Amino acid sequence: MQTPEVLIAGLDEVGRGSWAGPVVAAAVVFHRALKLPGLKDSKLMTAKRREFIYEILIKKAHVGVGMASHEEVDQFGLLHATFKAYERALEALPVVPTKLLIDGRDKFFFAIPHQSIIRGDQKVRVISAASVVAKVTRDRLMVELAETYPNYHFEDHKGYGTRKHQARLKTFGPSPIHRISYAPLKALKCEQLEFLS
Repeated sequence: MQTPEVLIAGLDEVGRGSWAGPVVAAAVVFHRALKLPGLKDSKLMTAKRREFIYEILIKKAHVGVGMASHEEVDQFGLLHATFKAYERALEALPVVPTKLLIDGRDKFFFAIPHQSIIRGDQKVRVISAASVVAKVTRDRLMVELAETYPNYHFEDHKGYGTRKHQARLKTFGPSPIHRISYAPLKALKCEQLEFLS
């Protein structure tokens, strides 16, 4: 009797801490012999190396990407929005994995057997690969959104709370893609209301 093939999917997300734009999740399955030189946690790689690994993964691995919008983050909360992004990434995956390895400590409820691994993006290759796909996908999207909302320079900070981003928010207020439920945005709104009163 033939043993069923074990397909392990690595899952990771990018954008939870961002003040604007979506949460982007990726699910990746690949053969363990696949060569991915220099693969590690996407945050520890140069942009050039991430792009290089991303292109290999798109061509030679099974990849699914899912997103949860800033509206979903505001309406349902960050954890639920992240879960929805993961679900959508799995739905987009062209194969059905037999096990999921997920970066982080959060516990999710998938029908497929799964395990959350703290610092999984640094310890497990397939999670590192998912982190690369998620980051490259989201970075490209934020560069595109920067063209629609040029006042905020999303191409530089990708929506995270840098000093430059904070200064732009104080000058222009939040854009349509900012997460207004986040504390810094709430505080900014209060400051604006005080200024107007």
